[in-house]
Amino acid sequence: MEWQGWLSLTLMAASLLALMLTPIKPYLVMMGVLTVLSLCGVLGSADALAGFSNSGLITVAAMFVVASGMHASGAADMLVNKALGSPRKERSALLRIFAPVTLLSAFLNNTPVVATMIPAMHTWSRKIGIAPSKLMIPLSYCAILGGTLTLIGTSTNLIVNAQYQTLTGNEGFSLFALTSISLPVAIIGLTFIWVFFPRWLPDRQSQSAFADLREFTLEVTVAPDGPLVGKSIDAAGLRRLEKIYLVEIERDKSVLAAVSSEELLRGNDRLVFAGNTESISDLLRIQGIVPSAENGHSQTLMTQRPERCLVEAVVSPHCAAVGLAIRDARFRDRYGAVVLAVARNGERIRGNLSTIKLEAGDTLLLEARPAFISRQRYNKDFLLVSDLNTETPRHGRAILAWAILIGVISLASFGVISMLNASLIGAALMLATGCCSVNQAERSLDLGVILTIAASFALGSALEKTGVAGYLASNIIDLSGGQGWLLLILTYITVSLLTEVITNNAAAILMLPIVLQLTEQSGLNSEPFVFAIMMAASASFATPLGYQTNLMVYGPGGYRFMDFVRVGLPMNIVVGAATLTIILLGSPF
Repeated sequence: MEWQGWLSLTLMAASLLALMLTPIKPYLVMMGVLTVLSLCGVLGSADALAGFSNSGLITVAAMFVVASGMHASGAADMLVNKALGSPRKERSALLRIFAPVTLLSAFLNNTPVVATMIPAMHTWSRKIGIAPSKLMIPLSYCAILGGTLTLIGTSTNLIVNAQYQTLTGNEGFSLFALTSISLPVAIIGLTFIWVFFPRWLPDRQSQSAFADLREFTLEVTVAPDGPLVGKSIDAAGLRRLEKIYLVEIERDKSVLAAVSSEELLRGNDRLVFAGNTESISDLLRIQGIVPSAENGHSQTLMTQRPERCLVEAVVSPHCAAVGLAIRDARFRDRYGAVVLAVARNGERIRGNLSTIKLEAGDTLLLEARPAFISRQRYNKDFLLVSDLNTETPRHGRAILAWAILIGVISLASFGVISMLNASLIGAALMLATGCCSVNQAERSLDLGVILTIAASFALGSALEKTGVAGYLASNIIDLSGGQGWLLLILTYITVSLLTEVITNNAAAILMLPIVLQLTEQSGLNSEPFVFAIMMAASASFATPLGYQTNLMVYGPGGYRFMDFVRVGLPMNIVVGAATLTIILLGSPF
């Protein structure tokens, strides 16, 4: 091996150590590797930057926008409310995730499934009081296992099948050719997750700057033409909200205190809640809940709510509204905003929200247009203005968002158009139909994930071009000494190791021609080895770099590199042992 190979090998080891032992963000590590490879001439500029034009990267970015449309329209909330329910234990929550995510990933490429589910899982985790760090890795692993069930569940299977056809001239594999192996493996893997992950995964509650520091008083109204009219408090889901509770109902100028869960809601009921910021954001996502008109909401303002966002602001001593009741302060006319909730000294303020007299230091939760933030930062009415990046869901477009997602994945899965084109069309339709705004789409693009994926291609390309990957693979396989069962085990282990340091597709593409040549020379049946490559390339659990869905949940789950090693390494061993056992017992050589 020449110096370029040794440098690539050193950079691979250094990047893994940096990710495991330091708090440096993954995209900074991988961009550093890319820079060194380019400066030293190991890769030309085209090869070093090839990842940024890779169709897989653009597909992931476009699917982030599609996922934003699913979240902003409330479509993802439909799945959470109808399929996931309200479990209180971690193992119960995992069971609710397994079936829908595994089945969706089997037929709807697992990467967009995870992209779509991430924002919904965040909302659900707050609702059920379980940290996202307890759910995000299981979401990714579940999607990975589901993707192995069919030939179209993951791009790796499709790429291996296409290369197998090219190299051998055979017809390729059927849609369910891998299912007899992957289904029992998936069951074993999900069982392992259910038993051990609740104890092994870290409990990192995501805290906003204001969460749990004070208790807001919030007043909303039941829309007279909404779906909540005639439902009980419990059936409407208003008793199952986390960290927020219903204090009283104002109806026909009378107050119902200590409200029963069986109390039926009526149109124009005014509901008084107390709770923290994130919980209030979740409440306002419920279809049929609108801000109280007495707090400054006109009917026109209420119909334009999808364009508005939630803002926190602290009242300044110089604010013109100090000393005035909220309904007399004319917030909508004065500031282009309306008051949803008030907090004072960390405690709930008793009484009707519209009659509360504002004091300096009160924290207000406002619904305002985006221009409010930039406008008020230069005024003296408020000491602090914070955009919560929360907009009211466009519930009327939820079904349309589902139709766009299903259409996109169906077109790609059945080969009508490529996944790249399907995702780009889906992103465009989400924006064009108003399922999400341009601002929401921009915020959905996780720059860290995109940079890490793009830069990772440079290291994989360097390992391949310098001959490091081929040298390692050939030497490991040579250890088999012509024994079919040992060759199968070494093939799986080699692909599994390569997948953790280069992309799963690259590992599979690199190994397939070598394995086909060796099986032909040894007179062995190649199909079990191809299935082993497919499974090993997908079963990447030990690092966030090995598989795109792992990288996608890395930030939203608040994980560190070692979190994946802690749970992923045992997962690799269990899934690998199950796969090899099933192939060895069921597939003739």
